[in-house]
Amino acid sequence: MLKKLARSVREYKKQTLLTPLFMIGEVLCECIIPTFTAELINTIQAQGEFKSIVKYGLLLLGMAMLSLMFGAMAGKFAADASTGFAKNLRQDLFYRVQAFSFANIDRFSTASLVTRLTTDVTNVQMSFMMIIRTAVRAPLMLIIAAVMSANLGGRLAWVFAGFIPLLVIAVSIMTVFVMPLFKSVFKKYDDVNASVQENIKGIRVVKSFVREEYEKLKFGKASEMLRANFLKAERILAGAAPIMQIAMYGSMILLGYFCAKNVIGKGGTDLEVGTISGMLTYSMQILMSLMMATMIFVTVTMSIASAKRISEVLDEMPEIKAPENPVAVVPDGSVDFENVCFKYVKTAERNTLENIDLHIPSGATVGIIGGTGVGKTSLIQLISRLYDVTEGSVKVGGRDVREYDLATLRDNVAVVLQKNVLFSGTIKENMRWGKPDATDEEIAYYCSLAQASEFIEAFPDQYDTYIEQGGANVSGGQQQRLCIARALIKQPKILILDDSTSAVDTHTDALIRKTFQEKLPDTTKIIIAQRIASVQDADMIVVLENGRIDAVGNHETLLGRNVIYTEVYESQVKGGDFDEQ
Repeated sequence: MLKKLARSVREYKKQTLLTPLFMIGEVLCECIIPTFTAELINTIQAQGEFKSIVKYGLLLLGMAMLSLMFGAMAGKFAADASTGFAKNLRQDLFYRVQAFSFANIDRFSTASLVTRLTTDVTNVQMSFMMIIRTAVRAPLMLIIAAVMSANLGGRLAWVFAGFIPLLVIAVSIMTVFVMPLFKSVFKKYDDVNASVQENIKGIRVVKSFVREEYEKLKFGKASEMLRANFLKAERILAGAAPIMQIAMYGSMILLGYFCAKNVIGKGGTDLEVGTISGMLTYSMQILMSLMMATMIFVTVTMSIASAKRISEVLDEMPEIKAPENPVAVVPDGSVDFENVCFKYVKTAERNTLENIDLHIPSGATVGIIGGTGVGKTSLIQLISRLYDVTEGSVKVGGRDVREYDLATLRDNVAVVLQKNVLFSGTIKENMRWGKPDATDEEIAYYCSLAQASEFIEAFPDQYDTYIEQGGANVSGGQQQRLCIARALIKQPKILILDDSTSAVDTHTDALIRKTFQEKLPDTTKIIIAQRIASVQDADMIVVLENGRIDAVGNHETLLGRNVIYTEVYESQVKGGDFDEQ
């Protein structure tokens, strides 16, 4: 895990190595200063020569300046290294998620991925900074200060040794109890993020159903559970502070007691004032080092859980990969399903799709009809290889989709999914997702094919109109038409509309279909719809039932001969949803 995370250091290796080097310099200077201070005080006490006093004074000034310089440089390099490491780690996580197939993404919730990219990376960043800086300073200062105090005060240095076992035992006990708590804390973070994300995304539904109070209670519950877990962990960790205070002040009291006893008993002949002053300073350095070590422990303990969650994403291997020698050209828009079976989870008891045999010639218009959950969306997702088949094969242009370069395949298969997604930016910028170098004329042309130009040109800024995140400032029907235009501008060989005109009125739907027939004769058009009117003119209509093909034919052959198709048709005619256009 550490090796994997360390790869994100990359171009910040220099700063990572320089930080501990400057930290060593700072510690050495800080540990030498008390010895020089002791010599200066002893010289003054002994009424030594002024020249000696000046010498020690200048040495102290020089050490202080060097310590300041080393500390400043260590801080600068530590900041550069830690922020750069966090930037690279987030980038690595984001790139890994971008490479995921739908099957990989299904294993992580959106809220969990957001937490890992934000809170978890921040925790690991803080630990990284402490490891390259404080984790060098604390043990080094502890060792050097202990050696210097032993050299300066002799047997008095043993005072500190008595408190070290107490601190070790306390830290060990905290480790046992705190680690499990931090593991559960970050799952609670996921719950909080999920509540916020779901609430903001569905704010219109929340308000229309007057469920604000319910959502407040749900968020409050998730937030309270997070608070309770953190509070429990913090209470345990809070025990470190009084233990450190006991060690610090206990050692100072004992040191003061032995020094006073020596002065009173022997008239100060064994210990001079400067030596006592130096010993007290070293006692502070030793105990501050132990406090720093405790802080490192707390931060690293918290970040271990975060590091494991980050590693889970980095360890997740994309299930769909391009072959070693991929096919780079899609010859035509023909689609062949050959004895295809598919399930989302390999351990699932039954297939989502079962024994699908279907052959679609290039340029054909195909409608897919069926109830909710029969596998319509699953079927079309196999064409652009968003998922891989469990058995059988899907061919595009006569080649198995697994033989194609992924970018090539998906550039030639445009999918407008059920959930329309527009990104924050202008209409032009959204259209150029389909073709980055599309001209203004091309954008206007394909928007007209999708019957979107009329409402776009009614906006004050027309094609420069800014679309809010998720398309919040346009209607559902407008979103659908913009998404269709974005797919058309790719000039794909296969165009798939997954119930993508459900929010469009029947007249506009008919105009879109008519445009497809007239302007896109060579493009294979696959239309998933709930309305018979949307597929009645198709060359081929596929009726799905329970993951199997129930019937294939055109409107005339299926009507009256296929029970499912006839029932849907009659229900829509009686309900007034059918349009003969």
